[in-house]
Amino acid sequence: MAMVIPQRILVAPSGFKGSLSAGEVAQSIAQGIRRVIPGVSVATMPIPDGGEGTAELLAEATGGSLKKTRVTGPVGKPVDSHFALLGGENRGVAVVEMAAAAGLSLVPNDLRDPTQTTTFGVGELMKQAMDTEGVHTILVGCGDSGTSDGGAGALAALGAKIVDEDGAELPLGGAHLGAAHRIDLSGLHPRVNEVRIVLALNQHNVLTGCHGVARVFGPQKGATPEQVEQLDAALTHWAGLLTTARRELSSEDTTDFFTGAGTGASGGLGAGLALLGAELTPRFEALIDSGLAGLNIAEEVSSADLVVTAEGAIDFQTVRGKVPAEIARRAQEQGVPVLALAGSIGEKAYRVHEAGIGAYASIMPLPMDLEDALTNGAELLADSAERCFRLLLLGSSMGAAIAERKNSGLFAVAA
Repeated sequence: MAMVIPQRILVAPSGFKGSLSAGEVAQSIAQGIRRVIPGVSVATMPIPDGGEGTAELLAEATGGSLKKTRVTGPVGKPVDSHFALLGGENRGVAVVEMAAAAGLSLVPNDLRDPTQTTTFGVGELMKQAMDTEGVHTILVGCGDSGTSDGGAGALAALGAKIVDEDGAELPLGGAHLGAAHRIDLSGLHPRVNEVRIVLALNQHNVLTGCHGVARVFGPQKGATPEQVEQLDAALTHWAGLLTTARRELSSEDTTDFFTGAGTGASGGLGAGLALLGAELTPRFEALIDSGLAGLNIAEEVSSADLVVTAEGAIDFQTVRGKVPAEIARRAQEQGVPVLALAGSIGEKAYRVHEAGIGAYASIMPLPMDLEDALTNGAELLADSAERCFRLLLLGSSMGAAIAERKNSGLFAVAA
């Protein structure tokens, strides 16, 4: 019996934050595979996660374009930014990457105070997309945010007025939401009701309470314990105002602004934009299942003998909506095995087997400094892919040898 060698391999990884884009990860893995199986068919499909790099990746994947611009950054100063106009069958879809206007990487270390940062620039990107001829859908990637303003800044950029009891507009930033008295939507951009808005987000993120964004993500964004409590109180008040504003709109939407799935995405951007009728969609449903982003993962998986995915870390959080687990679940539905590579293997990584990942491996062959690992990420990925595929072929060769010995009568079972 001949050994079995996969003929069609799909490489569908996420990017490695601070090191390699998803496209670079895919190319490195493909390089390592071809060292072992030179003529193999390797298809690469870099997978966006809604965070940094999403707009550029989807523009490239669909033959679209990246529109560069300047908007208000998270600390109120102008920043270079961009949004994507997709091409091909997805023409008319604009991709707004919230991290490109309000990401944590845009917040200087000495200004990391989520009570003051704003999503105003996200709204400006959406406004520019709405003003672009032919755009009928805006896909907002929610990830890597540096804000916790409940989406109030984005609403303000789109024409909403958030006022206090005296009718004065509030300053930008989540800390001021506790003084908000009313949301005036009379000045909204005229195309808000014409354009479909879809948020690609983590549905586990909710706006308020013990699992709300202030408590879960506030400290990561620079909040002190006192500011965490201040933010949660302000966002709870804000959720009540959003509920009141929806009633005034006579909207049929039933989103629970306090603890509804996805309302806490990007510091509450999900809740704020839900007021405008935005669809709060699990990110990989929006990015790789809906057809909006031009990626057809089901078709690519169906023609593969093996799927290789990757992310910076594999641990207990991977099964909660991270790229490797989401790719594996889709491959599992079609009976296609999955191998995952990671920069590091963390606590309870074994849980990924439940999601359909058959095996996983770290790309680091020995302990090393994080800086070295980031610098040499491409080489480490290629080498790791090579090692894994040599093991895969060894296993296949061993299986073929055992089968041949059994068929020839030379195979003996130990007593």
